[in-house]
Amino acid sequence: MKLTCDTAEIFVPDGASIESALARTTHMGVAAHQDDLEIMAFHGILECFQRDHRWFAGVVVTDGGGSPRDGLYRDFTDEAMRQVRRKEQRKAAVVGEFSFQAFLDFPSKDVKDGSISAPADDLTALFAAAQPEIVYAHNLTDRHDTHVASALRTIAALRRLPRAARPRQAFGCEVWRDLDWLLDADKAALDVSAHENLQSALLGVFDSQICGGKRYDLATLGRRRAHATYHASHATDVSTGMTYAMDLTPLIDDPRRDIGEFVRQSLNRFATDVTTRIERLS
Repeated sequence: MKLTCDTAEIFVPDGASIESALARTTHMGVAAHQDDLEIMAFHGILECFQRDHRWFAGVVVTDGGGSPRDGLYRDFTDEAMRQVRRKEQRKAAVVGEFSFQAFLDFPSKDVKDGSISAPADDLTALFAAAQPEIVYAHNLTDRHDTHVASALRTIAALRRLPRAARPRQAFGCEVWRDLDWLLDADKAALDVSAHENLQSALLGVFDSQICGGKRYDLATLGRRRAHATYHASHATDVSTGMTYAMDLTPLIDDPRRDIGEFVRQSLNRFATDVTTRIERLS
């Protein structure tokens, strides 16, 4: 498969051919940066782990060169960070037993520029070849510009596919904004209780981020535990780990649907729920 950037790569951990790795894929995560997949799409990794009939594939859209750094990595150049983060993501793909890990290797500025079609073009090619049943993307209310841009390019790519080749579900997942505020009818609650050791291992692989000053490992596992407990106020816990996702499937099923209006409707339902409760209890 020919991808846009000369530095792009498709890594297959178990040594299978790229063609077979694409063909066996059932779940695919599309993330802006190295380590985002392990934070936002662990549900998909877990669904496929140690299962011969399900395979998770990861796609990282940007090159990771602009990440913050400290400690051991303080003096690393952007190019050195690109190499470190790609190496870490390969390790995660091995630990998580991914079908494949694609590195599209675009600069973040290109992903955020809606006039540049190359990121969506590459994603379209990967989706058309793999035809995953379930896709995990960033959510549209994330507060990181590159994350939202990545989600928009993912939606654009999926909309280009023939209807029969589109996934049956597409989730917009949490990283830089929690989704507990979404009404229950608007969000998917994804159980990620199992294999806490695997969760820790996958998050811990990204030493350049953790040692570099961000404890994503502790924060991510803490958020999953908190969601599990605060999921229902009048019921006992049914899981020990949970992530929330925005259901993006309606935007894929109807390519004419306005994305901004789709998000506004969710925000309006949340606002109505809050104000109605205040009025009722005043």
